[in-house]
Amino acid sequence: MANLKKRIFKFLILLILLIFVLNISLVLVPTTWLPKQLMQELSDLMNLLKPYNKVCSCARCIEERGISLWFDNRFNSSIPPLLTLSLQMEKNPSRYNDTIVKLFQVIPGDIDPLLQKRLGSCRRCAVVGNSGNLRDSWYGAQIDNHDFVFRMNKAPTAGFEDHVGSKTTHHFLYPESYRELGQNVSMILIPFKILDMEWVVSAITTGTITQTYMAVFRKIKVKSEKILVYHPAFIKYVYDNWLQGHGRYPSTGILAVIFALHVCDEVNLYGFGANSKGDWHHYWETNPSAGAFRKTGVHDGDFESNVTSILTSINKVRIFHGR
Repeated sequence: MANLKKRIFKFLILLILLIFVLNISLVLVPTTWLPKQLMQELSDLMNLLKPYNKVCSCARCIEERGISLWFDNRFNSSIPPLLTLSLQMEKNPSRYNDTIVKLFQVIPGDIDPLLQKRLGSCRRCAVVGNSGNLRDSWYGAQIDNHDFVFRMNKAPTAGFEDHVGSKTTHHFLYPESYRELGQNVSMILIPFKILDMEWVVSAITTGTITQTYMAVFRKIKVKSEKILVYHPAFIKYVYDNWLQGHGRYPSTGILAVIFALHVCDEVNLYGFGANSKGDWHHYWETNPSAGAFRKTGVHDGDFESNVTSILTSINKVRIFHGR
């Protein structure tokens, strides 16, 4: 909007100058020179009047460049968020390649059509974290008003609808954080290890895998056509570009946020960060010290929080802090 106002102001100034130049030209300049000058001025005006090509119809569009060098240096639209059959596997370990083949024998190999953005659209997404700051926030209706609602790990909605909403379109998880999902919810598996993809194959077929580093669901009820796989290359991209190697690996939360930057036009974050008392527990937990995992060093919570804060400061996302 600011750029459009600048263009309109520039046009008005140029129009005034053009009228002034033409008035002088009619008196002082030979008629053989006027058409050339006039054509040049008209050409400049036409260039100015060309429509501003916004990448979406939202008030703010994530993919707009030139607003923040920090963002432009990190955001890479060429990295695919989801794993598909088109993956080039020649340079990967044989076990990985074999797993991919088996995986796409039981789940679709195409990208979820819902995740394919259309030019000029305004896809609004809510990324709902699991922070205790959602308790008594009354964000439920606001969250459900988005086109896509992303949730993660073991987050429940039943009993918390007024504060976290009831709508879920996509749920991010890994085998150890699996929970049963609603019938129309797409599951997005985050494969931190090859065994995670092997688990999906097992969980919708034979049920032979029951243990990773902990007990996992032997069978899952998610329909195979509702299963999507987060691209391992995208995990690496988040870790390298956005986290710059901080922590052992990215959290599910930051992986969902960066995923949303790539598939949505407008992103709003709920349930991220500590509550007003500085506690990091989950909203369904009553023990404020339950968020002690943040201190284990697995994820760099402070650095990830800094990333979302910068994204907010440059108007790429909005964070609703709750209570």
